[in-house]
Amino acid sequence: MNLLHRTLLAGVGLLALAACGTESAKDKTPAAPEPRGGTQAAIPAPAKKKAVQGLPGMPPVLDPKDVYAADRPNKLSPVVKDFPSRVYVPNTESDTVSVIDPKTYEIIETIPVGRQPQHVVPSWDLKTLWVNNNRGHTLTPIDPKTGKAGKEVEVHDPYNLYFTPNGKYAVVMASLDRELVFRDPHTMKRIRTEPVTCYGVNHADFSLDGRYFIVSCEFSGELLKVDTESMKVVGQQKLPFDGAMPQDVKVSPDGKRFYIADMMADGMWVLDGDKFTEPTLLPTGKGCHGLYVSRDSREMYVSNRGEGTVSIFDFTKNKLTKKWHLPDGGSPDMGGVSADGKVLWLSGRYDSEVYAIDTRTGEQLARIPVGSGPHGLAVYPQPGRYSLGHTGIFR
Repeated sequence: MNLLHRTLLAGVGLLALAACGTESAKDKTPAAPEPRGGTQAAIPAPAKKKAVQGLPGMPPVLDPKDVYAADRPNKLSPVVKDFPSRVYVPNTESDTVSVIDPKTYEIIETIPVGRQPQHVVPSWDLKTLWVNNNRGHTLTPIDPKTGKAGKEVEVHDPYNLYFTPNGKYAVVMASLDRELVFRDPHTMKRIRTEPVTCYGVNHADFSLDGRYFIVSCEFSGELLKVDTESMKVVGQQKLPFDGAMPQDVKVSPDGKRFYIADMMADGMWVLDGDKFTEPTLLPTGKGCHGLYVSRDSREMYVSNRGEGTVSIFDFTKNKLTKKWHLPDGGSPDMGGVSADGKVLWLSGRYDSEVYAIDTRTGEQLARIPVGSGPHGLAVYPQPGRYSLGHTGIFR
């Protein structure tokens, strides 16, 4: 190798060393290891909702934070999607059921039933409406698809009617007999009788998991806690108000509290159902009677029968936010919310009429004359997978 070649090679080497020496700190930073699978770093998955261990045989709870998740506007079960929309009004002193077309606000039929019909109750499977003929000691089945009444079934003292969340039993609130009677939900054959020591069992609602239900005793001012599976009373307490007269019962969307309307205490009792400790009273209005949850599970409509008003309770704010006054007064009692959630229907117990109220504004949309002593009217069909009874408690 001659001198010229040696000089050129030395120059190339120096240039290479110079290039290495000018490498930036950024270039020297070790590369991050490639994630497994060659993908971006995983984002933590949202925590899964803990499944509710419900009553055996009961349909699964859709949302542990909202027991009414299946009741969204117009979310009708395939069983009822072809049923005509109607309002069924039992007239206790006329022994009839007035059938109202909610689109025209007109009575389209009057169905003769047994003595003193108290409530119209959707069956667990949603296929039948049962009219509770309290003093006639019968149930009259109505086919909601045709609107036709069937043959009466003998059932003693059926003041009100519920169904266990698994659909295994119908539960008759035998008010004067002082019994909870568990029956076959189709034939109404008596299966088990649970005697009670309170007076006037009448309304109820079930816990989120369906394993127990709370019952109001109207005439002795008491509450019962009943184990659904064993069909036995497991708790009983006297309400802390002289002359208490508890009525309708509803569980909160999150299942943590029960609300019990009291027409003599003029408000709702707020109860921890799991602990079954002494409840507190939330005043709403004179003659607090019926409780109905909105389609978005945010509010509850509270009928105050003694003053012709409806109080609005906000679950998210945990307080009363509004009060609607019926023009010309009235006696708003029992009822339900339309399938689309836009109309609250209530019977006018002492005024032989029914009220349709706009749930967005509180405006009275209609005041419809019906028979004497209208009571537990049912709006049907309504959203939900199955019925727990009364005038329509759906899950």
